[in-house]
Amino acid sequence: MKVETLLFSSGVLFFGPIAIIYGIVTQWNEPVGVAALMLTAGLALLIGLYLALTARRIDARPEDDPYAEISQGYGEQGVFAPYSWWPLALAFGSALVFAGMAAGWWLFYIGLGVSTVTLVGWVFEYYRGEHAH
Repeated sequence: MKVETLLFSSGVLFFGPIAIIYGIVTQWNEPVGVAALMLTAGLALLIGLYLALTARRIDARPEDDPYAEISQGYGEQGVFAPYSWWPLALAFGSALVFAGMAAGWWLFYIGLGVSTVTLVGWVFEYYRGEHAH
């Protein structure tokens, strides 16, 4: 995880000075841009610190060894649903929520209901039906 840590930590070294330069160029008349760039630097720092702390707790991965073979990275990569329609329905519900913020609160509440039902359906997908455990 050394590469990932370096990649995200270097975002702090980029976005921090850019925020200061942006503030100087705009004569500090636009605080939103400076705040956004400083927050971006802070988020890069948070991710970099998380990856650094995680790298200290786990063993070295094959991706961290420049002389590693591709076959050393075999094995289970995670559990993924073979197919699922729940993400599509959740995206529709989320679109209703965001459209409701612009068009009217009645649409927001409908989208919130749709999103809640589809999120629960997606989380509990493996507890019923064909892939039940």
